[in-house]
Amino acid sequence: MRIKIINPNTTWSMTEKIGACARSVARPGTEIVAVSPSMGPASIESHYDEALAVPGLLQEIAAGEREGIDGYVIACFGDPGLAAARELARGPVVGIAQAAMHLASLVGTRFSVVTTLGRTTGQAWHLAEAYGMKRFCANVRACEIPVLELEAPGSKARERIVDECRRALDEDGSDTIVLGCAGMADLCAHIGQVLGVPVVDGVAASTQLIESLVNLRLCTSKRGELAQPLPKAVAGLLEGFTLPSPAPALKRAA
Repeated sequence: MRIKIINPNTTWSMTEKIGACARSVARPGTEIVAVSPSMGPASIESHYDEALAVPGLLQEIAAGEREGIDGYVIACFGDPGLAAARELARGPVVGIAQAAMHLASLVGTRFSVVTTLGRTTGQAWHLAEAYGMKRFCANVRACEIPVLELEAPGSKARERIVDECRRALDEDGSDTIVLGCAGMADLCAHIGQVLGVPVVDGVAASTQLIESLVNLRLCTSKRGELAQPLPKAVAGLLEGFTLPSPAPALKRAA
């Protein structure tokens, strides 16, 4: 089984950390291919960043289809381009926010999302509502840490994240923590040990969900909304994203 973990930003040190996290939970025999697109923002902290990240993400999905990848993880808590990626992919595609929220609802009664910047909390609330998880989500809290600070040597980000998780448990009435950034993946075990509650990292959750979906032979449905996109002309800088027309069906001999 080959799973492609796509970090939609272009910061390779974060991609390597995300790939290591996925490999630490993958089953023997599962190959993890961790990539960043060749185009896009260094981090994703706004709707603008997210929009710019989607073309590179879709380019990696298209490449994965040519390479025979079995399933994909979108390793950004905004789950950018998730529906479009599912249109392109034959196998399952899982976003880390969707995976983390669903798994958190299975191990506790209420979860708090702890993320990076306050400006991204609204998007997390939108996703909780879209995924039917809002009734389980006690709060979305921000540490006011830029994503790239998670990669900075000597950063105090680790301590600030642990402190915010502790406040979430004390003030929100939650019993479970969801880490709201793929760049926090390596902190999951430490935070869980310090606080003594389930802490869900979306990268690990998505990796094991993809493995389960592939083993169950559950592929992305191609009936209705998630069918392959209709081929049409694409102009300008996105011309390379023009999809080929499907090959005509062969007629059966009479």
